[in-house]
Amino acid sequence: MFRFPFLLALAIIFMPATARAMNAGLQCVPYARALTGVEIRGDAHTWWGQAKGRYQRGSKPRVGAVMAFKPHGRSRLGHIAAVRKIVDKRTILISHANWSRINGKRGHIEENVKVVDASRNNDWSRVRVWYTPIKALGKTSRPIHGFIYPKAQRSDWAAKQA
Repeated sequence: MFRFPFLLALAIIFMPATARAMNAGLQCVPYARALTGVEIRGDAHTWWGQAKGRYQRGSKPRVGAVMAFKPHGRSRLGHIAAVRKIVDKRTILISHANWSRINGKRGHIEENVKVVDASRNNDWSRVRVWYTPIKALGKTSRPIHGFIYPKAQRSDWAAKQA
């Protein structure tokens, strides 16, 4: 059985040439939506509000959930990622797209990326995220809204990690 990232890669390869020519790269929203099954549209910064009343939301990471980042600094549109694994009460692994600039370009998929709770109250309100260009956690802690929980686990990785 093929895993989702393989199918996503095929879809990207066969996307219209005009989209590839624009070198847009993959964005976080369609990637997180595909991994989690959370059916929300629009920029990442709108997901938390759109999820209200449609999906359960909370402050604790769960495998298969969407981690919703608030806009911060140059990231005016926010960011979202899929929680892949709970390492311990202050560390998780995520998969996301369009975070690190790799070889001078954005739009890359990164899997099993380390994220650490950097909040003072251990409440996951601020996080530090692995940044590939420096091969370390980013120096800036980033604010997050919290986690959006899918109605059902979308893929086999979520079930295996639970």
